[in-house]
Amino acid sequence: MKEEKPHKSWKTKIHEVIYGTHTPAGRLFDIILLIVIVYSVIIVMLESLPRFDIKYHRFLDISEWVVTILFSIEYILRIICIKKPSKYIFSFFGIVDFLSTVPKYLSFFLVGSQYLTAFRALRLLRVFRILKLVRFVGESNNLIRALNASRTKIMVFVFFLVIISVLLGTTMYLIEGPEHGFNSIPHSVYWTIVTLTTVGYGDISPETALGQIIATVIMIIGYGVIAVPTGIVSAEYASSKKKLPKEDIGRSCTDCGTEILRADAHYCRKCGHNLGED
Repeated sequence: MKEEKPHKSWKTKIHEVIYGTHTPAGRLFDIILLIVIVYSVIIVMLESLPRFDIKYHRFLDISEWVVTILFSIEYILRIICIKKPSKYIFSFFGIVDFLSTVPKYLSFFLVGSQYLTAFRALRLLRVFRILKLVRFVGESNNLIRALNASRTKIMVFVFFLVIISVLLGTTMYLIEGPEHGFNSIPHSVYWTIVTLTTVGYGDISPETALGQIIATVIMIIGYGVIAVPTGIVSAEYASSKKKLPKEDIGRSCTDCGTEILRADAHYCRKCGHNLGED
């Protein structure tokens, strides 16, 4: 005789829909959520257009309240259906979800705070999980690891650039002087950084021959500024990618809501929850 599967509680069912993407209901929920997020961001953008807001203010306001209530319900359900709500509340997405829900309520007390609902655009990051873009999620994790591994080298390089900027900025101040727009050393350092990063606003420019020669050298160095950190991260990325096993997205932790990247994982990588108990 076949053993009957244990009856799932309503919290477990809600968790599978809200946090999981491996079920049809979960995928449908997340796709609808994405559509609502996009719609709410468009509403906020349209509200910032005076003519459009005057003509359709009532419709936009009602739409914004409907979206806010839906997100409030979703936020509460996300807290209810996991064992440790604080894990979600203080997570990145938990904070983003909170910031995207509260502003409309604050509009009762603070004028203009409803525009902070543009934070909802950050929730579009869920698209990687929703559409199960495993390869892209894995690559993004590899990139994060590469950035962490190369952060010391990058910090040393940035510190070196700061020293160069101060030295060259001071030199340009002595050469050009206030009569050519280099009013102070900080102002000159600002010009050096703008030139070094190849931005070139054009608000200040050297007029002496020596100053123009130094500016040319700074511009050439600027190309190296772009290439060096890119090379550092690329090398670490290639190195870390060889060491990592393949990852797969299949579940999320019922304890903290973290996405489980390895299909064969037994414990949550964030909170250590035993996934076999789910």
